[in-house]
Amino acid sequence: MEESIKRWIMKAESDLKVAMDELMTEKPANDMVCFHCQQAVEKYLKAFLVKNNMEFRKTHDISQFIELCLGIDKSFNELLDKNVDSLTIYAAEIRYPDGFYIPSDEETEDAIRKAKYVKEFVMRKLESER
Repeated sequence: MEESIKRWIMKAESDLKVAMDELMTEKPANDMVCFHCQQAVEKYLKAFLVKNNMEFRKTHDISQFIELCLGIDKSFNELLDKNVDSLTIYAAEIRYPDGFYIPSDEETEDAIRKAKYVKEFVMRKLESER
């Protein structure tokens, strides 16, 4: 696997690890768990785009990354079906007091599920393209 792709995966793995580790604490910071899930998903999708020499603009909008991936592989529609793009809200708004919002435990668990799903989905794609 190309070094730049490995770096995107490594950063995604770090975000997912932080999210999962925080979730296991006595009083998890749900907003930060969801933020790191969004970041992980964004980075897994970027790894796929880099693998396919697809340029992308600077954004945290997961639906835009999925749309770019769809241009390469229509099966990425599965991510839209699973509402993975709903994680976009956790990219910025949740981190600042103006848009103060703490996700519920259910929303937080859903974010973890979606991030893990994207990880498995993208890793299968990257491995099959070797």
